[in-house]
Amino acid sequence: MMIDLSKLTTETRNEKTMNLDELSTAEVLKVMNEEDQTVAKSVSKALPDITKAVDQIVANFNRDGRLFYIGAGTSGRLGVLDAAECVPTFGTDPEMVQGLIAGDMKAMTVAVEGAEDSKELGIEDLKAHGLTDKDTVVGIAASGRTPYVIGGLDYAKEVGAATISLACNDHAEISQHADIQIEVPVGPEVLTGSTRLKSGTAQKLVLNMLSTVSMIGIGKVYKNLMVDVKPTNAKLVERSKRIIMEATDADYELASEMFEKADENVKLAIVMILTGVDLDEAKERLAKAKGFVRKTID
Repeated sequence: MMIDLSKLTTETRNEKTMNLDELSTAEVLKVMNEEDQTVAKSVSKALPDITKAVDQIVANFNRDGRLFYIGAGTSGRLGVLDAAECVPTFGTDPEMVQGLIAGDMKAMTVAVEGAEDSKELGIEDLKAHGLTDKDTVVGIAASGRTPYVIGGLDYAKEVGAATISLACNDHAEISQHADIQIEVPVGPEVLTGSTRLKSGTAQKLVLNMLSTVSMIGIGKVYKNLMVDVKPTNAKLVERSKRIIMEATDADYELASEMFEKADENVKLAIVMILTGVDLDEAKERLAKAKGFVRKTID
């Protein structure tokens, strides 16, 4: 059966690059840069829907729910990337934010033929992770028609999980399968159909927003500092101390001392310095404040 892609702007040809193979290196780079500059403006038009999505994710996090990204190809890889970055940046449990890609992790580096065409595979992948009505599923598809994603969203609705779609075409098919619809039409790609370009950039921007702002919403940021960072290497140990210094105006020596006393927990060290309490009291205050540093000192 022929799939009609003619109505998808992500598949149409860009009039500005019809002779791409005849342009100089500098000319190609210039047009790519110009096209990329339109992406952020396209995302800005979707901010009301992105706001709804963040609020839903936060609400489910507060119910001990999880966030799942589900996609195929570039879309799936971007979801896996964003999920993976939450662990070191916000100190989340790896189970809290997860990225599922059609064809499993092998598909991160090698195309798995036909995986994206299976609705059943999307269902099976979410079932394998024990999806519940406390969770949120974000279906990502540049085209907006990926069967793997549609199957996953439909199953999520059956379970009672919150559903969000992210597409780069207007009136995307996956929008009909989600509670909250985010559409960021970026127009034809510089290289026809190569949705890893503008579409991928748009998806990355939106995923940055969904994860970052949701983490702010559950207390993992103080001021503009990532106070739940995990010091898993030498660089992050030093970054942790600098965060403590920035948050409290402490010098390096005090920040280092309190970092050690707090068992290398940045947030607890900050609370101890700002409030003058010991570790046990800092833990109690932070628990009462549900992780929000600012609420321990107000």
